[in-house]
Amino acid sequence: MALQKTVFPILHGNQTCAPNFNQVLTENACEALTRDEVTTLQINMGKFCNQACHHCHVEAGPKRREIMPPEVAERICSLLVASPSITTVDITGGAPELNPSFRWIVAKARALRRHIIDRCNLTVFFEPGMETLPDFLAENDVEIVASLPCYTESNVDQQRGRGVFEKSILALQVLNQLGYGLPGSKLKLNLVYNPLGAALPPPQKILEADYKKELHERFGIQFHSLFTLTNMPINRFAAYLAQHQLLRQYMSLLVNHFNPATIGQVMCRSLVSVSWDGKLYDCDFNQMLDMEMEGHGGSSTIWGLESFRELTGERIATGSHCFGCTAGAGSGCTGSLR
Repeated sequence: MALQKTVFPILHGNQTCAPNFNQVLTENACEALTRDEVTTLQINMGKFCNQACHHCHVEAGPKRREIMPPEVAERICSLLVASPSITTVDITGGAPELNPSFRWIVAKARALRRHIIDRCNLTVFFEPGMETLPDFLAENDVEIVASLPCYTESNVDQQRGRGVFEKSILALQVLNQLGYGLPGSKLKLNLVYNPLGAALPPPQKILEADYKKELHERFGIQFHSLFTLTNMPINRFAAYLAQHQLLRQYMSLLVNHFNPATIGQVMCRSLVSVSWDGKLYDCDFNQMLDMEMEGHGGSSTIWGLESFRELTGERIATGSHCFGCTAGAGSGCTGSLR
């Protein structure tokens, strides 16, 4: 049974009276979310970043000081050795490359023959001490998932700061010179699109074709795929929506476009998220809301596990923000779900 298209009002601040997500699952004959076997380990290296983007659900920025210490990085890699089901190590932040342990983790995961993803903002290449970063990523076959919210300068700089578009284009050209993004290349380069405001992303394949045409014709840039991600109504983006009196409208949009066909593909079913301080969460969004795991006794940390396989079958903590991952075509770490 499809959810009726009703406008759901907002109560206070960032809190909504959107229907309970688990109740909506039941109404649509969907089972409660539980984790399958963990195949993706997402590591959040911290909130320190050289940018402070409007849509950032991490609320990262140059003034943040939450940075993963070496002992946490070492424990994560020990658990990775004990968890053969994990095939992908997805590293994010902040700007994860600014953490001194970033290259160490990449080298360890590479030695374990795991696929590595770096969620890169591109402008980090031009920070002091990062001159060799593109070569390091290429030498270790790291897939790059790079944020580029539009192919026009005005839109990118509006969302991410003045001068970001120009640096991003230069970074993409550097990556192309290394072989990233070229047809048939094993060096994967994927871009990420986030809507500028309170809207769902357009169809992924159509927008990907536009990106490829514009970036190639104007700058000679090539890339493999475009991922369209829904902006989550939490933290910095939620504050932006509230400031512009759009929070009620946006939450109504997400709820009224709930798509039960996305439930089997949401990223939390095969992923576990580790924070900079070693806490475990069901996804990066739950991490930013400090929503503890419902299973494993709650307050789980990497020091309470022997292997990530222990998390298989546990119930996933949900909230109203989960409508963001299940609205329309759905949204996950690899873009549209449908």
